[in-house]
Amino acid sequence: MTETPKHDGDRIAKVIARSGRASRRDAEKLIEEGRVEVNGETVERAALNVTDRDQITVDGVPLAAPERPRLWLYHKPTGLVTTTRDEKGRTTIFDELPEGMPRVMTVGRLDLNSEGLLLLTNDGGIKRKLELPSTGWLRKYRVRVNGRPEDKTLEPLRKGIEVDGQKFQPMIVNLDRQQGANAWLTVGLREGKNREIRRAMADIGLTVNRLIRVSYGPFQLGQIKQGDVEEVRGKTVRDQLGLEAFEEPTPATKPTRPSRPGGKPGGKPGGRPGKPMPSGKSRKFGTQGPSDAPETKGKPKGRSKPAASDTSRRFSPPGKPAGKPGGKPGGRPQVTRNRKPGRGHKSD
Repeated sequence: MTETPKHDGDRIAKVIARSGRASRRDAEKLIEEGRVEVNGETVERAALNVTDRDQITVDGVPLAAPERPRLWLYHKPTGLVTTTRDEKGRTTIFDELPEGMPRVMTVGRLDLNSEGLLLLTNDGGIKRKLELPSTGWLRKYRVRVNGRPEDKTLEPLRKGIEVDGQKFQPMIVNLDRQQGANAWLTVGLREGKNREIRRAMADIGLTVNRLIRVSYGPFQLGQIKQGDVEEVRGKTVRDQLGLEAFEEPTPATKPTRPSRPGGKPGGKPGGRPGKPMPSGKSRKFGTQGPSDAPETKGKPKGRSKPAASDTSRRFSPPGKPAGKPGGKPGGRPQVTRNRKPGRGHKSD
């Protein structure tokens, strides 16, 4: 068959992956098995570029139109593996994602015992762009270690150390506070290697017993609950990544987690009714960690610039509808009393 010139179009495996039919690696396997056809001819190798003018079928079924690039923030709990398939049969993050999510890929990884922010995308190009060390985005972690470290104990990490023949770049490390037998630290990395923080801490005599990623570049974990997913608005992604292909998600495409019985009508399932946000405003999320994480005392100085998660859409149950006319949304109505003119009062 006549192949499309290399400079024209995209690799066929990439096009199949963008359609949501299979991952890029699985698409290459489909090609090797002779299950992919282009313009009626069987594709024999993955080194083929195609355009939107080509007719592609997989197992005789026409390929769906490519999905628009999208980005999500996911709060990964501990105990889940960040992989599509686990050879040991352990539960993966993809087994626990909310219903309605399309086929997605992870941006980087979090190990089995780590938790916190994990970026998800349906576009391989976005994944590679976000993972490149040249992007230089700072990734922040809240780290709880066993022991009583002093500031000088952490100095080797700030200068960069070598562990088992592997060099680690200098880290940003701050000692937040001592909490009993444990200490809380804030660690910042610009290039993450496999279990880098745990290995580096062990090298200076500290054992990590909890590790939470709270931000990845401009994207923050905020108050997203464990196991929940929040889609980032297209405008935010365009501003942060300089990509024009992103569009605003529609309400119909929002994945939802199974609801729990017992909630009040219009409120959060099994809990108190939610209060809707005023029109035209977005919900703000801070970087507050888990309940036993150190709390920041004092009032913030000045108005802070909203983080990327401020402009994202939460996949959560709808809140309580507005309250009675003339009142606050979801609250008690406001009552206006007319005072009668009397002693000490002047009528208008």
